[in-house]
Amino acid sequence: MKVSSYTKSFTFWSLLKISRPINLAILGFAQLMTALFLVETNRKGLPVYMDINLYLIIFSTILIAAAGYMINDYYDVKIDYVNKPDEVIIGRGMKRRVAIFFHTILNFAGVGIGLIVSPRIAVINFMAAFLLWLYSNSLKRQPFIGNFTVALLTGTSIWMIGFYYQKSVLLVLTYAIFAFFVNLIREIIKDIEDREGDRKHGCRTLPIVFGFRNTKRIIFMIALVFVISILYVTFRINNILLFFYFGILSILFFVFMYKIYMADRKAHFSQLSILSKLLMMAGIISMGFL
Repeated sequence: MKVSSYTKSFTFWSLLKISRPINLAILGFAQLMTALFLVETNRKGLPVYMDINLYLIIFSTILIAAAGYMINDYYDVKIDYVNKPDEVIIGRGMKRRVAIFFHTILNFAGVGIGLIVSPRIAVINFMAAFLLWLYSNSLKRQPFIGNFTVALLTGTSIWMIGFYYQKSVLLVLTYAIFAFFVNLIREIIKDIEDREGDRKHGCRTLPIVFGFRNTKRIIFMIALVFVISILYVTFRINNILLFFYFGILSILFFVFMYKIYMADRKAHFSQLSILSKLLMMAGIISMGFL
C-alpha cells in the first residue's frame, strides 16, 4: 500500500501540470522575441541569439515562474477544491512536501543561474521568487495588491531583457507595460471567476470586497490607464510601425473589453482568461514585424 500511495502521490505528469507548461512557454517565448527583435545584438555587437546569457536568463525565469505556480497551488489547495476540484494536484498527484521540495530546488536553481549571468539578474530573480511566495502566502488574499504583484512580475520578465543588454529600453518598456496591464486585467478576471472558493476561505479579493459590478468598473479604469500609458510611450518612441501594430492590437483589446462588459457567468470569465492569453500572444508576435 505504501508503494502504491507513493506512486499515486507523485508522477511526472503531475509535476508537468502543476508547472503550467503553456504559461511557461508563453513567458519564455516573450523573452526570446524581445531579445531577437527588440534588442537584436549584445553589448559586443554580436547577434543576441549567439549569447548564451540570453538562454540562461530565459531558463532561470522559467524556473522561478514554475516554482511560483507550485507554491501557489500548495497554499490554494482548499480553495481549488471549491473552484476547480477536477484540477487539484496537491494531495492527489503530488504530496505537499514534494511540492515544497521542488519549489525550493527550482528557486535556488533560478537564482543560481541568474548569478552566473549577472549579480543584477540574480537580485531580480531572488526578488521575483520572494514576491511569488509572498503573493501565494498572503498578498493574493488581499484586494488588488496580489493582482498588481503578479502583473508587475510579468512586465518585469520582459523589461529585464532590455535592462540586461541596455538596448531599445523605451521599446522594451512599451511591451513590458503592455504585458503588465493585460496580465493585471487577467488576474482580476480570474478573481471574478474564482470568487466562490475565495469567499468561502476568507479571501478579500476585489470582487468580494467591492462586488461584481464595481470590479468590472475597476477593470475599465485600468484599461483606460493602459491605453493612455501605451499612447504616451509610443509617442515618445515615434515609430510609425509601432503605431500601426498597436492600432491593430487596440481593435483586439476593445473586443476583449466588450466581452468583459457582457460577461456575467463563470464560463464567460473562463473564456476571457483564455482570450487574454491570445491577446498577449498577439502582442508578442507583433515584435517580429517592427
